[in-house]
Amino acid sequence: MYSNILVATDGSRLSAKAVTHAIALAKAVGAKLIAFNAIPDNFPRPMYAEGLAYPPMSPKEYAALSKKAADGILGPVLKKAKAAGVEASAESAMAASPWKAILAAARKHKCDAIVMASHGRHGVAALFLGSETQKVLGHSTLPVIVVR
Repeated sequence: MYSNILVATDGSRLSAKAVTHAIALAKAVGAKLIAFNAIPDNFPRPMYAEGLAYPPMSPKEYAALSKKAADGILGPVLKKAKAAGVEASAESAMAASPWKAILAAARKHKCDAIVMASHGRHGVAALFLGSETQKVLGHSTLPVIVVR
């Protein structure tokens, strides 16, 4: 059925449910799992408060800290997959549009399916911007399994 499954995770509790589902699915069908984390590319800008300027983080510093955070999210996924006997790898990418990065990673790894959580932006932001999950659903040619 599937040979390569991409699971998109942001480390949230709901994403953890998607990871658990993806690992169980990969185990059941003998597929390889690719754990993916999209890092927002909006590094901090200078802040000014009470006449003091707080220097911005450089893009290089932001990338290093973000990569460390992504590794902290993806490491437990790899550990859980290994414990379940599922072959897995992990990747992160900095992206202005996480949904585009998810689809690009799925193409790169020749995935047959994408598993992700149903959450994203809420309220007015969701009305105007839509959730990343909705965007993946709308643009993917692969099956997308949405975990609630």
